[in-house]
Amino acid sequence: MRLGVLDVGSNTVHLLVVDAHRGGHPSPMSSTKSVLRLAEHIDGKGRLDDGAAERLVDSIAEFTHIATTSGCSQMMAFATSAVRDATNSDAVLARVAAKTGVDVEVLSGRDEARLTSLAVRRWYGWSAGRILALDIGGGSLEMSNGVDEEPDVALSVPFGAGRVTRDWLPDDPPDRRRIGVLRDWLDAELRPVAKELLEPGKPDIAVGTSKTFRSLARLTGAAPSGAGPRVKRTLTASGLRQLIAFISRMTRSDRAELEGVSADRSGQLVAGALVAEATMRALGVDTLEICPWALREGVILRRLDAEPADLTDPVVAGSGGSGSGGGRDAR
Repeated sequence: MRLGVLDVGSNTVHLLVVDAHRGGHPSPMSSTKSVLRLAEHIDGKGRLDDGAAERLVDSIAEFTHIATTSGCSQMMAFATSAVRDATNSDAVLARVAAKTGVDVEVLSGRDEARLTSLAVRRWYGWSAGRILALDIGGGSLEMSNGVDEEPDVALSVPFGAGRVTRDWLPDDPPDRRRIGVLRDWLDAELRPVAKELLEPGKPDIAVGTSKTFRSLARLTGAAPSGAGPRVKRTLTASGLRQLIAFISRMTRSDRAELEGVSADRSGQLVAGALVAEATMRALGVDTLEICPWALREGVILRRLDAEPADLTDPVVAGSGGSGSGGGRDAR
């Protein structure tokens, strides 16, 4: 069957179309993105502004059309941190549903961590043992630790690259004193989180997923995306420290010229690197393996694990509902 996954994130709306079947390997067929920067359009009252809400409606309508014309038998639509944190998310998503027919499921931070953990486990298999998985998004940092497809612990904290950039590093290039203060703050905040995450046991492998970790790995010497998803890629703590010293002195426009860095994410690259550095330090991790599968693949795998009858429905979205707001979201 052909499935569509619509990911409404803090920076982009992303449609991934895959061919998949139960027990098989999901094969990507197409990928379409629209940069909306929803997290930057939250007003002082925590509301997503009308202009951003209307652009979201238009993007979802367009991507639903793409999914239909691509032959998708079903589309799973979900939203993460930016929509989750908006105080008017229910009204915005009701507007989306009324105008597009798409019911967008708002994932809690914990569910993000759990679904990412599922994707990482399926990629590496049972032989990998206990897996520690990290994912830095635009609004939050998701972490999990476990030996099964359901992790022993799944945590989400509001340390996404975009959020940290807005709160801490508004200057271009970033102020060096602010970087020092941010490092100390992250160390203090992540210390109890790391203790909770590692409580079930020491991991056999530590993994980073999604765009921030992929970009950081590429900038520290990992193979380009053109080499294929099965090439082993890693990110080391020492390489990351050297990279931060380099990119923190650059403007966002200069960082956008670096290989593997998109213009829409260049502004939050330094913050993402600092969050990655602090997280690895708190967890005592020297090397992360980079996994090509992350949250979207986890959503696909969860759906494929459902009853076969559930997969014959027409193009519709998730079951809807609201996730938790900002702050810590943990199991």
